[in-house]
Amino acid sequence: MALPAHAGPLVLEWPSSGESGDWEIEEFEGETHYRVVEIDGRRVLEADSASTASSLYLEREIDLTETPILAWSWRVDETLAVDDERIKDGDDYAARVYVVASGEGWVDMPRAVNYVWANRSEVGDAWPNPFTSKVMMVAVDSGTGEAGTWRTHRRDVRADFRRLFGMEVDELVGVAVMTDSDNCGQSARAWYGEIAFHPE
Repeated sequence: MALPAHAGPLVLEWPSSGESGDWEIEEFEGETHYRVVEIDGRRVLEADSASTASSLYLEREIDLTETPILAWSWRVDETLAVDDERIKDGDDYAARVYVVASGEGWVDMPRAVNYVWANRSEVGDAWPNPFTSKVMMVAVDSGTGEAGTWRTHRRDVRADFRRLFGMEVDELVGVAVMTDSDNCGQSARAWYGEIAFHPE
């Protein structure tokens, strides 16, 4: 029996304070601290990184044929002082949102698009992650001009995978956020508002 089409947005709920729920910490270098707080009259996720890098990951199948539009809001205190964010030593960002698709074939690694608040790159720039070509970076905000303010974004995820990888993606297998500063040895703080997937 076919499931009915999703009538509205699919909202990914943040975990309750002090609980991870279905979200899991994936640690790369130390632990970025994530907690749910009330700020600006909103329930949001706060992230603090002090020379650390860990993500908060939700393993979830998301049907992009029904809800292909990713929408989210975020805010940062400031960006990071790095000379080149396209090399390994500069691959740090105050705010990132990942969307992850499974690979093609049983030997292929998953692919991901990583939307970032860039340090220096211009808005609209895209480049391969310096650690793996399976991840493409996309600058949706950049620099400190909008720091301290909430920024809202909408992305057509299927169109981004098509443009960046040349592949058709009908389903995601997970979503993550990450605030990290391990490579540059600095500190970063960000707040993430609601993350949701919408019909076209």
